[in-house]
Amino acid sequence: MSLEKFHYDNAIVRNFAYATVIWGIVGFLVGLIVALKLIFPDFLGFIPELSYGRLRPLHTNAVIFAFAGNAIFLGVYYSLQRLCKARMYSDVLSKINFWGWQAIIVSAAISLPMGWTSSKEYAELEWPIDLAIAVVWIIFGWNMFGTIAKRRVKHMYVAIWFYIATFLTVALLHVVNSFELPVSLTKSYSLFAGVQDALVQWWYGHNAVAFFLTTPFLGIMYYFIPKAANRPVFSYRLSIIHFWALIFIYIWAGPHHLLYTALPDWAQSLGVVFSVMLIAPSWGGMINGLLTLRGAWDKVRESPVLKFLVVGVTAYGMSTFEGPMMSLKSVNGLTHYTDYVIGHVHMGALAWNGGLTFAMLYFILPRIFNTQLYSKRLANMHFWAATLGIVFYVFPMYIGGITQSLMWKEFGDNGLLAYSNFLDTVTQIIPMYALRAVGGSLFIVGALIGTFNLFKTVGSGTLVRNEEDEHPALPRKARNDGHKQSWHRVLEAKPTKFALLTLLAVLIGGVIEYIPTAMVEANVPTIASVKPYTPLELEGRDLYIREGCNNCHSQMIRPFRSETERYGEYSKAGEFVYDHPFLWGSKRTGPDLHRIGGKWNDAWHYNHMLDPQSTSAGSIMPAYPWLVDDQLNSSLIADKIAAMRALGVPYEEGYEEQALADLEMQATAIATGLAENNIDVAPDREIIALIAYLQRLGTDIKAKAEEEVAMDEDAVEEPEWIDASGLEFLTDDESIAAGREIYLGAGQCAACHREDGGGDVGPNLTDKFWISDCSLEGIINYSVTGYEGKLHMPDAAGEMLSLDDLHLLASYVYSLRGSNPPDAKEPDMDMEWECYEEEGDE
Repeated sequence: MSLEKFHYDNAIVRNFAYATVIWGIVGFLVGLIVALKLIFPDFLGFIPELSYGRLRPLHTNAVIFAFAGNAIFLGVYYSLQRLCKARMYSDVLSKINFWGWQAIIVSAAISLPMGWTSSKEYAELEWPIDLAIAVVWIIFGWNMFGTIAKRRVKHMYVAIWFYIATFLTVALLHVVNSFELPVSLTKSYSLFAGVQDALVQWWYGHNAVAFFLTTPFLGIMYYFIPKAANRPVFSYRLSIIHFWALIFIYIWAGPHHLLYTALPDWAQSLGVVFSVMLIAPSWGGMINGLLTLRGAWDKVRESPVLKFLVVGVTAYGMSTFEGPMMSLKSVNGLTHYTDYVIGHVHMGALAWNGGLTFAMLYFILPRIFNTQLYSKRLANMHFWAATLGIVFYVFPMYIGGITQSLMWKEFGDNGLLAYSNFLDTVTQIIPMYALRAVGGSLFIVGALIGTFNLFKTVGSGTLVRNEEDEHPALPRKARNDGHKQSWHRVLEAKPTKFALLTLLAVLIGGVIEYIPTAMVEANVPTIASVKPYTPLELEGRDLYIREGCNNCHSQMIRPFRSETERYGEYSKAGEFVYDHPFLWGSKRTGPDLHRIGGKWNDAWHYNHMLDPQSTSAGSIMPAYPWLVDDQLNSSLIADKIAAMRALGVPYEEGYEEQALADLEMQATAIATGLAENNIDVAPDREIIALIAYLQRLGTDIKAKAEEEVAMDEDAVEEPEWIDASGLEFLTDDESIAAGREIYLGAGQCAACHREDGGGDVGPNLTDKFWISDCSLEGIINYSVTGYEGKLHMPDAAGEMLSLDDLHLLASYVYSLRGSNPPDAKEPDMDMEWECYEEEGDE
């Protein structure tokens, strides 16, 4: 049989290798900046584009789509040519794929810091970039299938199966999750709302991990481990089971990200069942990879490539054990919304994806440049720095996450939350954040060492741009050699049928989960009191999204006693029917905000955004001074109202003509209220819109509950007066210090009265008009009940403090009398202060 000569295109492989290294360093450095901001919240805080909320999605997109994405193309373009014994179908398509993907990454690097985001996790890019992603991805698939079609090898090797599944499923996920209605070039609204949007997002989000960060790297594993170890794959049959079971089961698992939420229980249960089942095929793949090294473990000591491959595959096994375990409701209730999830994700991203990527780079670059690796010693230094970095990153996050959750859920002997102030759970794990930053730094040091090593390797050789090879042509008709072939062996020779069966396998789960949620009204019962957002609130919500507030704050109160005690009534599906997109969040660095409306007054929110430390001592939340300075751009409000109505939000026909006037009227009312608290801010500032949105959250269902209570006069009860007649003011230093700790912490008093008691939102606690002659019993009771007609004290201030704590708090507050701090708030002489009346002060 005559041999055909052909050439592999190594230039495109080199380009993707360079891009992988460059974007990897960029993504890791942005991640380090984000980590440092959780330790030093003022770090780079004066630059809006570098705020935490805008940089975090930039970091995730850079690592997933820039670093791992280019690594996928690197692995596919190198291995596919050699597996098919054919040059890539089109050099032009290869170049368009490369430069188009880099243009998308640059667009993301510009748009995300600008705040142009859809807010959907792992899919934050706005609609023009979404379209570009779809086009470039189709070009990649065209080039891949064209290469498979002209292959010189009859049967497709297992790695190609995973490449096919990657292309088809990612295309499906991206298109469906990106259904959105554009308002402008930089703004759009999701086609889905509330519960449906959450289900689609995590159908996408979980399977972006599955089919972008897992299946292509499994294909890479199946190619490079046998090549590096010079051993055949351990089991062909196991690879078949691994592939088909994985792609069929994985697509069902998305709802495990939404356990205990407003998602229907049946969908949650499906997600749990299939997530647990994932252990079998996932570990089958891990075992197949590691057992391929049988008889070659001695090579692992010498080969940097095998070192990275072994750690990567082992991390894959760890991550795919954790994932199913975290999908069990009992475990999920402990780990979800915590930093444990961050540790889990980075075990996969840094060790699994990072390990295989660096293994590929060390394997490929010396070969295509026809040289030897510059330094094995440097490669080993890179390996150990990266491995130690992963350990110092992941395990502090595990410890911090479990600590968070246990503190959130702990109740004291009195039946009240032991840590009623959420901030206590944040400050407790700051040392873990510091260790995370150390681990990230070690990983970056390793990556820089590896980059230098690869740079020197490339410099010592010359690119073999067109690598020559030869192989017999594939016969047009298969010859029958007399041996009966298995059904799968026959299928491997038919790429079209193989692709159609793959698509069918991944479609089944998505269709069964989504269609009932979208079509059966009983799955999302409506609530009559829930109304659309006002124009100003809608603008405020868009600002909330722009600043990435949902990266740290959830809007989903789960039906746990610890959460309903802390936040209020648990969240209902019908409350989100007008939310395009949903904002349930996946991480709580700060408290849940779903019932924040009305808890604090507008002045508190203003001060909190301008200087979080002034309202929450010890907070690691960054300040947002530009919201006070920048004018609200309301020029698109009419288009936004029209878009929302097109999506099914019941704004009256023609309301867009009235929307701007209503916006200005509500903004003026808020600005006037702030002026009464000595805060001078124009009604057209962005902070006004954000306050309007925050004050709306959760109030629809609150309004319904308050209306029902008002209809039943017997339901209104005056709080019982606490008898403290037998107590006296404590004056010793230890008691005063303990009272101050409660004032700054659990009592949250400083949030309104300032750390020095001078008062910003609440009254000045140091002047004679308020506190000088009040009784201990009076201070205790007013701490619990607040003053009628004024801002009620926060829930943490009285209802969650024991009498002993209230005693300490009142003693400290009394000790503030006469301290007269600078810039203290002037007393409100129009108010009939109870203490003033009782003592007859003049």
